Amino acid sequence: MTTVDQPASERPAPAGGGDAGAAPAPGPAAAGGRGERLRRVGLAVAAVVLVCAVWELYKLVGSPHGGRLFGVPVLPRNDDTSMPHIWSVLAQLGHKEVNTADSQTVGVAVLKGIWFTLRVALVGLVVGVVVGVLLAVLMARLKLVERGLLPYIIASQTVPLIALAPLVAGWAGKLKVGTLEWADWMTVSLIAAYLAFFPVAIGMLRGLQSPGANAVELMRSYAASWWQTLLRLRLPASVPFLLPALRLAAASAVIGAIVAEISTGTSGGVGRLIIAYSQSATSDATKLYDAVLGAAVTGLLVAGLISLTELALGTRRAHPARPGAGRGISTSKTQKVRT
Repeated sequence: MTTVDQPASERPAPAGGGDAGAAPAPGPAAAGGRGERLRRVGLAVAAVVLVCAVWELYKLVGSPHGGRLFGVPVLPRNDDTSMPHIWSVLAQLGHKEVNTADSQTVGVAVLKGIWFTLRVALVGLVVGVVVGVLLAVLMARLKLVERGLLPYIIASQTVPLIALAPLVAGWAGKLKVGTLEWADWMTVSLIAAYLAFFPVAIGMLRGLQSPGANAVELMRSYAASWWQTLLRLRLPASVPFLLPALRLAAASAVIGAIVAEISTGTSGGVGRLIIAYSQSATSDATKLYDAVLGAAVTGLLVAGLISLTELALGTRRAHPARPGAGRGISTSKTQKVRT
């Protein structure tokens, strides 16, 4: 056996005629992932169409006095005041809020409310995620902290939100740090963060504790510190647990923001529109349904952002960086040839 130095340009081409360093072509898994996403979009559209069809069908065959079971009302009245037609609700978006020349349309008001609520909900979501992750890491690091803190984290979610929001507004409204004064939207974001941190803390803790004993012992055999084990083993293992927690946290943040706007009377958001439009709901409920539609759109937007985050994390996990990619590798390598 002899060893010869053979330049890379003279090496035999790899089987299949492709470049050795070329990225593999997308396989059936990538096509299956695209098909799964298209299937989800199709199901979501079909669900919206089904809800609208059931709504109009009940208006056609339902009772104007509603449905009762053992004397208890279980179905709404199907009159236009209680259940307006879908097209009436959508048409109201183009009408003015009040009959004045400078009044904006209901659609513009709803869009402004969505933009305001979306921003404060995202701020609360980010704060809640950061707090939840830090609490999870702390509880995973110290068992004593987990045993002492976890029951209080669970009990914190039993406090009625509609009663907590005015208290937070009263306490925080007097805060002032230098020239920074506490604004009304900060109370809404704080309530959103209060609801968002819980699923993140629980899901992240479960994910950090998911690696088996053999994997942990392997990291110890490499003389890895706790922080190295956290970064290289526990955090990657927690991603499948974190993503469902983020979905719950996003929904909780939107709900918390809207309820806080209603409870504290914060103007500018969807919650305030619900209060304002409910005053005329006895004669015309279309504007109230438009505000509720705005709340649903806000939730869908936040859920879409979480889905994009999940897609980005899934793509990164599916296509990790290859060692040596993008580096200037010498064109002459030593290759062993059997003779």
